[in-house]
Amino acid sequence: MNDATPLTRRTLVHIGGVTAAGAGALLLAACTSDGAGGAGSGGSGSGSSGGGGKTTVALSSIPVGGAVSASIGSAPIVVSQPTAGKVVAFSAVCTHQGCTVAPQGKEFDCPCHGSRFDGTTGDVLNGPARDPLPKLTATVSGDTVTVTS
Repeated sequence: MNDATPLTRRTLVHIGGVTAAGAGALLLAACTSDGAGGAGSGGSGSGSSGGGGKTTVALSSIPVGGAVSASIGSAPIVVSQPTAGKVVAFSAVCTHQGCTVAPQGKEFDCPCHGSRFDGTTGDVLNGPARDPLPKLTATVSGDTVTVTS
């Protein structure tokens, strides 16, 4: 059968998995936001989501007191600039159920279940998430921010 219809999250949840490990991976995939890096990916990714990857973002693209979405390979991240020249970065994968959080002013909001995270520390402001977003290493060199996982 050569059906060109794409697999949707609903279909994945409905059919489940062939093995226990496959079912877990399918259900986790069903909780992400269609593979998108949140509200507009900003940055060029290289590396992989398995760790050790890096990406760069123009410092001028990150508003002071705000943040942007980007990715390292296929892994979504958020990069914020709490004060001029100070940059921090976090995984954009919500610690509740794996949805992709998006920058909203000085915080990161999860569209799936309403968790909110502090844009400076990654700490939980509002659950159901209990754990902070994992922090990444961000370094500034001129007008370029390099984020490594």
